[in-house]
Amino acid sequence: MHKTIYLLFLFFLTNSSLWCQNSETDKKTFFDDVRFGGGVNIGLGDSHSSFSISPSAIYDFTPEFSGGLSFTYMYLKNKSTIESTTNLYGGSILALYKPVSFLQFSTEYEQLKLKKKFTTEENNSTWQSAFYIGIEYVTGNLSMGLRYDVLFDENENLLYSSGLSPIFRVYF
Repeated sequence: MHKTIYLLFLFFLTNSSLWCQNSETDKKTFFDDVRFGGGVNIGLGDSHSSFSISPSAIYDFTPEFSGGLSFTYMYLKNKSTIESTTNLYGGSILALYKPVSFLQFSTEYEQLKLKKKFTTEENNSTWQSAFYIGIEYVTGNLSMGLRYDVLFDENENLLYSSGLSPIFRVYF
């Protein structure tokens, strides 16, 4: 009798420890740490209009550090004295560091190709580089803040009038 109870106890103990083991399906995959997001922008005015879309993907290396890639397309139309249209496309590499849950630091290297078409002049095509350093407030999937382009040169930059620009990021 004692032998039977002992064997049953041993059997249930062995099986219960097997049930507690993680199965292969519980393992994290690469895409469990990937977040997708980006931004869309539409600007309308009396003499200009603009549209941009910037999808991106980032990988969470740790809960504090993430890195990823972004693609940007922007269309600008100017209807002032000289009518022009500009198409911009390119990409960026970004790194995000979040030391606390509500604060995020970012660095981003961006390279955009500008193709400008004038009605009265030759078409113009050039590259525009930027290296941004930023600080953002994070709440849920949204982060917002400011970034500064350390490569900004007022005489060379064809897109922006200032090196300082706002940041709005959404990742899921």
